[in-house]
Amino acid sequence: MAHQSLPGKAKSGRPLAAHYSMIKIEVDDKDVRALLEKVKRRAEDPAPLMRQIAGIMADEVEENFEKEGRPKWRPLRPSTIKARARKGHWPGKILQVSGKLAASITQKADATSAQVGTNRAYAAIQQFGGTINHSARERVLHFKQAVRGQVTFGRPGTGDKFAKKSKAHYAMKVQGKAYQQTIPARPFLVLTDGSLKKIRDKILDWLRGD
Repeated sequence: MAHQSLPGKAKSGRPLAAHYSMIKIEVDDKDVRALLEKVKRRAEDPAPLMRQIAGIMADEVEENFEKEGRPKWRPLRPSTIKARARKGHWPGKILQVSGKLAASITQKADATSAQVGTNRAYAAIQQFGGTINHSARERVLHFKQAVRGQVTFGRPGTGDKFAKKSKAHYAMKVQGKAYQQTIPARPFLVLTDGSLKKIRDKILDWLRGD
């Protein structure tokens, strides 16, 4: 019950002192009180909720790989596509030549946190982008002779061709130059607005005991 005294005037015309009592509202509904008590008990041990949230996050990261980014990652360069095609990895998905990065995603949760991540050393530069400085190094190139027994490398139309080591006729050591490689950011450890809504809905469902 709420009670409040209101200011007024005495017969003399002088204003009466205003006296206000605190307004109180008490919930006396058994169902509501039971629900509040249930929320209190569940909030004392949020570890199960955190595990469910970690699961949602892991599913969303998997979806990022499947959709090749949300929003879409920058497309591969034509030279990269050509190199992957030579090795039998194209058509294919970005960041999934071997599938090891996507497969390395793990989830972890405790009573106060939920997280997903990877222990792959190259994951950070794929996530955030950056520049890799490659130092000069000696390389061994393998060639297949156009004419057996005769090195014709460099002769137009008859030059020897690069080949796999197993199919090469001879090899040559060359000194490679130092160069830089720029990797564009392709964030895979990211949550969309839809992902966050799933987490909020899970929290509310969990608090209600659904």
